[in-house]
Amino acid sequence: MIRNSVPNMFTIGNLFLGIVAIILVFNENPPLAAMFVIIAMLMDGLDGRVARALNAQSEFGKELDSLSDVISFGVAPAFIMYVVAFKDAVSINEPTTWIVTAIFPICGALRLARFNVVAGTPGYFIGLPIPAAGGILATLALFSKELSPYVLLISTLLLSFLMVSRVKYPNFKRSGIPKAAIWITPIIVIAAVVLAIQFPSSLSKMIFIPLVIYALYGLKKNVERLFRPLRKRSREAKEAARSDSQL
Repeated sequence: MIRNSVPNMFTIGNLFLGIVAIILVFNENPPLAAMFVIIAMLMDGLDGRVARALNAQSEFGKELDSLSDVISFGVAPAFIMYVVAFKDAVSINEPTTWIVTAIFPICGALRLARFNVVAGTPGYFIGLPIPAAGGILATLALFSKELSPYVLLISTLLLSFLMVSRVKYPNFKRSGIPKAAIWITPIIVIAAVVLAIQFPSSLSKMIFIPLVIYALYGLKKNVERLFRPLRKRSREAKEAARSDSQL
């Protein structure tokens, strides 16, 4: 019984951090709020690995994970972006910011629902995973003074679209952890929380970079896949023209 509950504790920790992130941003601490979303990503990555290591996977855990993800990586990042970048943006009317803020968690929920019922491609996610999208949005909000509100608005919509798109992204969740190393996971989480509290702004902005690279990598691979048939036809046409000239 206890063994089956361990992965769910990580999932509940993920949900707790998402709720705290919402509270923090409304208490004017967006850097720490964004960092808590990042730590929630860590918890989300650990719960599945711990469940597989303990052979404690269940439908209950799967549903709890999805519900937690909607809050931690859908609602929390959307609120962080709204409070930091959209709430006081005089150049954008309020209803637009409300709609865009709502679209992000809605697309995240649709992404999770599809993930739960539609078989994916082995080794890949279909659509940008909501933890990655939420991590990008939460950390992107910290650049609100450097970027135009319109750039942030378009970025929010783009991330929303990528979640419900058919773009393929590498799946790193299958890499497991040894059963003997499970005891290390709470230490990792505690260390992450300590670092987040000590260096919230700098760490969250640093983590923004690899998350964006991951999002762009999926786009790059799909653009290459889209243009591959065109390059093949062009090459075949050149070869045919060369053969005709030789005749």
